[in-house]
Amino acid sequence: MSNADPGKLSAESLRIDKWLWQARFFKSRSLASKVVQGGKVRVNKAPTSKAHYAVRPGDVLTFQQGSLTRVIEIVALGTRRGPAPEARQLYKDLAPPPERGPAEVGEKEERPLSPRSPAVRDEGSGRPTKKERRQLDKALSSDD
Repeated sequence: MSNADPGKLSAESLRIDKWLWQARFFKSRSLASKVVQGGKVRVNKAPTSKAHYAVRPGDVLTFQQGSLTRVIEIVALGTRRGPAPEARQLYKDLAPPPERGPAEVGEKEERPLSPRSPAVRDEGSGRPTKKERRQLDKALSSDD
């Protein structure tokens, strides 16, 4: 067994599930292991389904994280699961940043409220504010 074999553990390598967990891409190592075993991770464009696959600095990983496709290059191997700033130093993000809509940039959509219509709220945005509640009560009471 030579040191050049891809996927073989050595002193300068780390299990892929452990590295994904240490780099804070997944909340638990078992979750990272399940994703890898499901065949959803590619190492240097080759799919892998073994959680014990050894990764090294310079390897490029491609995987889904939520709705994002992550393409990252491993810069360093971690020794522990540290805080997020420390974890960000373990990789370089190669994927382009996602497109941001106007609502995400900080611009608010203006929706005109007429006294005849109840306050318009996004579904699941929580309880109405006091101002919105007054507008809703006013609109409902004027219909009677």
